Amino acid sequence: MIATSKKRPCSGLLLICAALASGPAAATSDFLSDLVGRDSAGLGAVLRIEQSPYRGEGLRLDVLPLYLYEGEHVYLHSNRAGLKFNIDPRRRVDVFISRRLESFPVNQVPSSLSGMATRTTESEAGVSFEQRFDWGKVFVEYLRDTSHTSGGTEVKLGYSREANRGGLRLIPYFTLSVRDSRLNDYYYGVMVSEATADRPAYGAGGGVNGTLGVNARYDLSAHWYLLAGLSATYWASEVRNSPIVENRALQLAGYGGIAYEFEPSPPRRWEDGTPLFVKILYGRSSTCNLLPIMELRCGTLSTDEKTSIAAIDLGVPFFENPDSWSFVGYVGLLRHEERDLQPDFWQVNVYMKVFYWGFPWRNSVRTRVGFGAGLSYAQAVPFAEAQSQAERGRNTSKLLQYLDPTIDVSVGDLFGSKKLHETYFGFGVSHRSGMFGMAQLFDNVNGGSNYIYTYVEWRM
Repeated sequence: MIATSKKRPCSGLLLICAALASGPAAATSDFLSDLVGRDSAGLGAVLRIEQSPYRGEGLRLDVLPLYLYEGEHVYLHSNRAGLKFNIDPRRRVDVFISRRLESFPVNQVPSSLSGMATRTTESEAGVSFEQRFDWGKVFVEYLRDTSHTSGGTEVKLGYSREANRGGLRLIPYFTLSVRDSRLNDYYYGVMVSEATADRPAYGAGGGVNGTLGVNARYDLSAHWYLLAGLSATYWASEVRNSPIVENRALQLAGYGGIAYEFEPSPPRRWEDGTPLFVKILYGRSSTCNLLPIMELRCGTLSTDEKTSIAAIDLGVPFFENPDSWSFVGYVGLLRHEERDLQPDFWQVNVYMKVFYWGFPWRNSVRTRVGFGAGLSYAQAVPFAEAQSQAERGRNTSKLLQYLDPTIDVSVGDLFGSKKLHETYFGFGVSHRSGMFGMAQLFDNVNGGSNYIYTYVEWRM
């Protein structure tokens, strides 16, 4: 179990808190606000369904993976991460970065968009202010593109009120969204070079959208939650009149999903210190797919580009069963060595990982099998990844899903040293991918890259 009475060295703990803290901020338009409790983590998935705004596309399906953790002042949550400050019990300010879930379809492009340059998701920086009243919550939020994609801005003004009925939480809300011309024109305008006889050039000006909806959460148990929501959006005429947009009165959307919450056990007291895992790894790019590597059917390293990675990961346990398994949250800083194929660059991985070691021989040589899942953001697309995608005519993204399967053994058990019982040596795979093109969060990328690595990990 997690020790709470004895102080332990914990350099880098603030970095972990900053990267793993999630729990969407209530002072924003985040539809997953306050899903998990303070210092708790969560995993899950949501299926989003909406009427596409683009003419001829019909319904759009999107999978949003959920990676959650709620910190006291810092949070990370799938497509949003930020800082939150309670001015007093009724007022709160958030500063955050987020990923806009808005883009052209990548697969099955409708004829209305044929021949047009692809409009992709963009990264944004934002700030929000919330005021709580007895009759509900009011927030104002400012968003600005920071990825040099649209260069646009958006201001949101919203109201919500929460109602609880047993295990059911209902949050009806209303939001006004003021979008400038650069944002609207990027996603819904038609450049002169893209104009055709059936698709005239069009400049989408700024406008105001209105959204009415309800979010719901149902507690199946102390840890399992069902999520659902419905909304209707009235788009500004500047967007509705575009030749590539379906001119409908309302755009309907909904979502449904499930999430599991991991609470620290026993409850964490940061002032007493907490265990810290440190992991150092080195690996090479591989032409194998992830599953064959995990099944030991393929272990080929790339022989042409010979690109490599080196990284340090820091982890904090959320739950530990001394006889069989544990759940650990990690943040990793990884360096790509690109062998002059392109400039070297950094990558940040944030992930949650389950370990299992309840094998019959655990008292002789502890053997851990682990599987981690989370998010990976790279300063540039790795060469091996870009090359593989280009060969198949597929797009790329700096932000992708991160998977980290590993197997290791206790060095102390191998050499009969009690001091090294919590030091492990093993092998793993550093995997980036876009969830088979199903996630708008990852620009609907289908594909990715794998690096086979060796590592040493120890507990402080």
